[in-house]
Amino acid sequence: MEKIPAHPAEKVIIGVDPGTQVMGYGVISVKGQQISLVQYGVIHLSKYSTHELKLKKIFERISQLIDDYLPDEMAIEDPFYGKNPQSMLKLGRAQGVAMAAALARSIPIVEYAPKKVKQSVTGSGSASKEQVAYMLEKILKMELSREFMDATDGIAIAICHHYHANSPASAKTSNSSKAKKGGWGAFVSENPERIK
Repeated sequence: MEKIPAHPAEKVIIGVDPGTQVMGYGVISVKGQQISLVQYGVIHLSKYSTHELKLKKIFERISQLIDDYLPDEMAIEDPFYGKNPQSMLKLGRAQGVAMAAALARSIPIVEYAPKKVKQSVTGSGSASKEQVAYMLEKILKMELSREFMDATDGIAIAICHHYHANSPASAKTSNSSKAKKGGWGAFVSENPERIK
């Protein structure tokens, strides 16, 4: 009896580029090595008067995207270290709220440094947003709107995660080491009594 090859399972990844004025996101679907863009866009936050309202909007919008597209995993960009500690704190809160939306639905999260994302997509850790967008168009075989540069960053983060999740090096690591890299995931698994 001849074996019929199984169809590759579909994996949906949401990539998030945290921001306090504009937050970008991209949702991709992966079947085998075939990457398809499902949705991308930005969440405009500058119209909200307080940081608390912005955080509430981030949580609601990311939760809605998760409900709409049912991602298997979230990839999110690490906040980069700037000179202004107040900006860094606000960016970290924005990232944390987006992560909380995924954690509330038991979606695993992996963080990537901006240079790692650019390196994965373009081959250069110092690539411009325009170069990243250009390479994404080649990978996805479609044109992307230039008005959503923060959204293209979200797509790049999701694709970076796909590349790294399927690399031979990641296949050797166990799930426990992946959780340790994730930061928040490790905290939650190690401190279940602190999460209410």
